[in-house]
Amino acid sequence: MSTAAAPVRSGAVLADLLPAARHRYAVDAALVLGGAALTGIAAQIAVPVPGSPVPVTGQTFAALLIGTALGARRGFLSLALYALVGMAGMPWFAEASSGWSMPSLGYVFGMLLAATVVGALARRGGDRSVLRTAGTMVLGSAIIYAIGVPYLALSTGMSLTAAVAAGLTPFLIGDALKAALAMGLLPATWKLLGRRG
Repeated sequence: MSTAAAPVRSGAVLADLLPAARHRYAVDAALVLGGAALTGIAAQIAVPVPGSPVPVTGQTFAALLIGTALGARRGFLSLALYALVGMAGMPWFAEASSGWSMPSLGYVFGMLLAATVVGALARRGGDRSVLRTAGTMVLGSAIIYAIGVPYLALSTGMSLTAAVAAGLTPFLIGDALKAALAMGLLPATWKLLGRRG
């Protein structure tokens, strides 16, 4: 019996490297549940931003990593589970919040779409090099803000300019740091696994 791993087919994401030939559905379910739980845990890493109802959290970083590592379908399911369970009352949104009425709920919806898009890009190699990963993370972050900021404006009655000042501008440096971390982590993981492609 050979212990050598088979080469990864083109279009693979990191989760596809897990051995699961006989138990694919169970592995996929565990990955989806794990992704939702990781996002909920990362959301508790929260730092309030003066003048903004939106804190700096680890959940956007988790959502983008989950999308790239799991792919579009599993990333979507993970973030959909996170969103639905949080809206149903599980206190795992930022700062142990839950429900439908939060002004930051648009960011959760944005993370759902972003995880799906970055997952699709990862299947096309969007996480295999530093530059590709940078582009993938920037696009994912832009999607989160494209949904989160207008939702913030509508839910609070802020003008769009005020919502940008409260819900986008204070987060740009943190997002750049998160992108830099992903730019090092994802390509290095592929390189470590010897699975560039």
